[in-house]
Amino acid sequence: MIKIRLQRHGARHAPFYRMVVAPSTARRDGKFIEVLGTYNPQAHIRTEELKLKMERIDHWLGVGAQPTDTAKSLIRQGRLSPEEWLKRAEKLTQRDAGRSNNL
Repeated sequence: MIKIRLQRHGARHAPFYRMVVAPSTARRDGKFIEVLGTYNPQAHIRTEELKLKMERIDHWLGVGAQPTDTAKSLIRQGRLSPEEWLKRAEKLTQRDAGRSNNL
C-alpha cells in the first residue's frame, strides 16, 4: 500500500516536514517515491508555512495512495484560499486565547 505522509527534518525543537509518497512498509524518514511539498510549522508567513504540489497530490490520490490523518489535514489546508486560511487562523487564535483565560 502507498501512503502520503510526513518526513521530519530540521534540528531539535525546530521541525521541518516534507510531504512524501512512500510505501507503508518504509520507515518514517526512510525511502520514498516522490516529494509532494513541505510544511514548516514555525514559519510566520502562510506561503512559507505550507507549499504543496496539488496536481501531484491529486494524481497520487487518484492512483489510490492513502494519506495519513495529518497529511489529510494539511492537504485540506492547502486547498483553502488565503482569505479562508486567514479567517481560520484568527478563529483558532481566539479559541486558544479563550482557553488560556479559563485556566
